[in-house]
Amino acid sequence: MIGLLDRLARPLLRALDPEDAHALVMRALPLAPAWPAPDPPALAVEAFGLKFPNPLGVAAGLDKDGLVFAPLLRLGFGFAEVGTVTPRPQPGNPRPRLFRLPEHGAIVNRMGFNNPGAARVARRLSRLPRQPGPVGVNVGRHKDTPNERAAGDYVAAFRALAPYADYAAINVSSPNTPGLRALQAADELRALVEEVARARDELQRSIGRRVPLLVKVSPDEPPQRLDVIADAVVAGGADGIIATNTTVSRYAVAGHPRAAEAGGLSGPPLREAAERACARLYSRVGSRMPIVGVGGIATAEDAYRRIRAGASLVQIYTAFVYGGPSTARDIQDGLAGLLQRDGLTLPQAIGLDAKRLANL
Repeated sequence: MIGLLDRLARPLLRALDPEDAHALVMRALPLAPAWPAPDPPALAVEAFGLKFPNPLGVAAGLDKDGLVFAPLLRLGFGFAEVGTVTPRPQPGNPRPRLFRLPEHGAIVNRMGFNNPGAARVARRLSRLPRQPGPVGVNVGRHKDTPNERAAGDYVAAFRALAPYADYAAINVSSPNTPGLRALQAADELRALVEEVARARDELQRSIGRRVPLLVKVSPDEPPQRLDVIADAVVAGGADGIIATNTTVSRYAVAGHPRAAEAGGLSGPPLREAAERACARLYSRVGSRMPIVGVGGIATAEDAYRRIRAGASLVQIYTAFVYGGPSTARDIQDGLAGLLQRDGLTLPQAIGLDAKRLANL
């Protein structure tokens, strides 16, 4: 039934403006029935001290407002990440700000952290019961906050949201907030992570539960700079890395009518850069913290490659937009089959190809 409804709705959604189509799907998702198939037992994962029924999650950006993470988990995702959320409500950049590149299965967005603010999202998170998979929150700074005061925004959003989340992610890598990526400089990043890590430790003393802290990084950094970023993340006291955000490169979509649109490119054109970044980061810090692989993952083979590149968990966004509600189960089933084919458990597969990929 889910597949039939998806096939009927897809032409209508493709005819709409991308942002209007997204809003319509967000309103319809709570009505979707749970996917009947159980999670393959071989795909259960433990990372950051949390248990995941499977390694496939929803990346930040799909559910900016904390409205649909529960139905997404019912569709078979192992975890979901809400956001990016800022302390106060923020409208984001002017429309149009979301563009499809269907020939590439890709999207360009310059949304600009549009969200209803941390207090409202926190209320939504607090009202729902425990979910079948972890729910993370992704936090960012306001567009009008200078980088020297950015830590205040991240800490404020973390304090509001983390009591109702299983983990939190610091977004310092979106290309759509001016100057944000400068926070990935070694000293600035370490200081920022230290500030939020202190808030994490204070919260743990208050509620008796540690909320793991992750840092989401850019795919557009050269290998040596990724090493520096990884070292700063570890030194600051984070618990993991999300690799990666969208890219400003247009090399893989050169000549497309939308290639000149400002913003971050996501989908298969990002796959190779994100995979290499994941492998490089794993080679640097994989023995000390887990990595979440995201960027260009559209199939079970993509997910398997990213795990072999060093990811303990993987996330998708653009693949769900193009693939529809069966995407999570299709990737899960395929991933379980690939592991079985190679005679590997999921933990055994993590990082097998990292050394080779890290130096490409």
